[in-house]
Amino acid sequence: MSGMLYLVPTPIGNLGDISQRCAQTLAQADFIAAEDTRVTLKLLNHLGIKKSLVSYYEHNKAVQGEKILGRILEGQTCALVSDAGSPAISDPGEDLVRLCAQAGVPVCAIPGPCAAVTALSISAQATGRFCFEGFLSTAGKSRREHLDSLREEKRTMIFYEAPHKLEATLQDMISYFGADRPISLCRELTKLHEEVIRTTLGGALERCSQIPPKGEYVLVVAGLPDAPAAMPEAADVTAHLSSLMEQGLSRKDAIRQTAKDLKLPKNAVYEIATKEASE
Repeated sequence: MSGMLYLVPTPIGNLGDISQRCAQTLAQADFIAAEDTRVTLKLLNHLGIKKSLVSYYEHNKAVQGEKILGRILEGQTCALVSDAGSPAISDPGEDLVRLCAQAGVPVCAIPGPCAAVTALSISAQATGRFCFEGFLSTAGKSRREHLDSLREEKRTMIFYEAPHKLEATLQDMISYFGADRPISLCRELTKLHEEVIRTTLGGALERCSQIPPKGEYVLVVAGLPDAPAAMPEAADVTAHLSSLMEQGLSRKDAIRQTAKDLKLPKNAVYEIATKEASE
């Protein structure tokens, strides 16, 4: 009988954010697969948990993934963690989840800390629709293709970035999105020096030149704004207004209905109607 894989989110800064369920899962698992065993050991020591640890990260995931899957198929329970936040999100854990899914191994994701959602919620950007873009590639061609594919993106975009790469990333974003595009730079989330800087891409780049970036960043970039609707010709507004009045509507009601039908401010329709009446 096979075991199970648990995805256990860990604090993104404040150790107090570890949930009781996450702690219990770590304590009850047969072993823990960690991105960096040294980082995870600190968390386990904080929780008073002693557990067998195996490393699982980008450069050993092919070999270690098969070994971890083998142990789970033998009936063991594995808790997968990353250094911070939810494993399998912009993280090699996605490959282990895929392996388990293909092998018919049940996977359980426990809710918990996620830097992307935390940043989005305090960014003051639109949150109704968004897309998570993770880290931009360091390879020039892939990086350009990634940003170019987002030129027309209307949803709020979320990126992760390291402090030493922030200035170059902002410069590249300006090339594709423009210096006036709003951005919220969220750094050191849940930590002592947490900060949210709400500005534009141009303003953020200028700040970088004055204050060297420190800490890990989540960049929340506004999507492409809708183009302003073209103002109908005054003659078209007048014709629509006249048609409604011929149908029996009062001038006041016709103005209100015209504004609604043409998606115009009511005062704009009133001004056109008044000007037409005076000529």
